[in-house]
Order: sequence, then C-alpha cells, then structure tokens
Amino acid sequence: MIYPIVAYGDPVLKEVAEDIPQDYPNLKELVEDMFATMYHAHGVGLAAPQIGKSIRLFVIDSEPMMDEGDEGKGVKKAFINPEIIEEDGEEWGFEEGCLSIPGVREVVYRPERIVIRYFDEEWNEHEDTYDGMTARVIQHEYDHIEGILFTDYLSGLKKRLIKNKLAKISKGEVDADYKMNFPALAKKR
Repeated sequence: MIYPIVAYGDPVLKEVAEDIPQDYPNLKELVEDMFATMYHAHGVGLAAPQIGKSIRLFVIDSEPMMDEGDEGKGVKKAFINPEIIEEDGEEWGFEEGCLSIPGVREVVYRPERIVIRYFDEEWNEHEDTYDGMTARVIQHEYDHIEGILFTDYLSGLKKRLIKNKLAKISKGEVDADYKMNFPALAKKR
C-alpha cells in the first residue's frame, strides 16, 4: 500500500514519536508499505510520522545518494525504536530536502559519524556505526521521530526567506508527484 505523505504544518511532524511494542499489529507489512511509499515518492528515507503514525520507525535506502565509485555501499534498512547513542566527527554541510516539504532544499550541517542502537523487523537488536551520506540520511529520519524537521536547523534569516513557501505547502499549494495530506485542507472539511 502506498501511503500519502503528510505535508509540512501537520502537528504529527512536530511530535516526539512513541516506542513501538513488540506486539504492534502488522509491523512487517507496515515496513514493506513504507519502503513502497518511499520509492514511489523517489525518497531515500521515510519516517512513520510522515505517513501520520507517531511511532519510532523509519526506513532508509541510501544507495541513490552514494557517490560514483561508492556504488553498492548504500544501506537499505528499517530502524525500529532507534536511539542515536553517539555522534562525532567533523560537521559537514549538504543540501537536504524532505518528502513532507516538497520544493524546499537547504544546506544542513551534521556530524559525519553516528552510532545507533535499534531493532529490525524480527526484533533483533543491533548497534551499528554509520558515516557519510548514510549517517546523514539516518540523522534526517531520526530527527522526524524526535519531532524535528531539517528546516529547524536553519538560521532565522533562512526561515524568514522560506516562510511563504512553507505556508503554501501546508495549504496544498505545491506540486508533488506523489499523493500528500495537507493540514490546512483537512481543517476546511
């Protein structure tokens, strides 16, 4: 099933998501649907809040972000109840975008390396270290389950410059080649 992506302005995107219990119904199916939704929208990551579910789950496939020569080094994985336990290395800037904020891209600085503890779909616990682009994708998606958007990292000036774009997105005045749910439109119903 392909879910609509929740647009900027929806309160679910600003909530700290809840842990998922081991008996969460149809979790494997949800993970498959999230991958399908992410690929349908041409994304490299998708967090559960972006489909309206305030739970600690995200999926990534960083392969499309790999540089030439790094093919095959991307990571495709689901992260359940993740916790970033360490971030280190030089902070580096990269222009990020978000499926919930179509048409807006801005440079965000993040540490180059992370250590993350999480469960997979079989409830096996992992503790892995990631760096570079895969670490960035994970940090971006992890922020979603913490109620943080990449626009929260921008300077006051940058935020003012994109304020009108963000308002239009929340009203549904945006072109996206995937289905979206817009908070302002839902209030009118």
